[in-house]
Amino acid sequence: MIKFGVPCPATTVASVHGHTILDMCCGSRMFWLNKKDKRAVFTDIRCEHHTLCDGRKLHIMPDVIADFRALPFADSSFAQVIFDPPHLMRVGKKSWMGKKYGALNRETWQDDIRQGFSEAFRVLRPQGTLIFKWNETTCLNAHTIKPNR
Repeated sequence: MIKFGVPCPATTVASVHGHTILDMCCGSRMFWLNKKDKRAVFTDIRCEHHTLCDGRKLHIMPDVIADFRALPFADSSFAQVIFDPPHLMRVGKKSWMGKKYGALNRETWQDDIRQGFSEAFRVLRPQGTLIFKWNETTCLNAHTIKPNR
């Protein structure tokens, strides 16, 4: 629901050609110091605007509305992919944390994350860099690729 009359951009997949970085789950672009970095394509499944409990505005405005499990980009499109998926599973629909970070489905989250990794590697160029951010170790159970310990 758009509350402030600020529509999400009508960017098409074709118009993002030439960008070198993909942020698959951009949310409000908290990952970024420069939230308008021209090298990046920002995608998210949501386009929303909220006022948080402390009065701050939260804008989720992706360049392309897309599901991280089925990205609308060709294979090997990006030199760098950022995969910072939602990590909350037990969150109320109206909670500020749910609005800020998004939520995963309790029943399907492992398959969803696996599909996200598959998509990340599919759109990543050979020798490219994948940046994955997660808040805890439970996510490691969702994929066969394990970091060195």
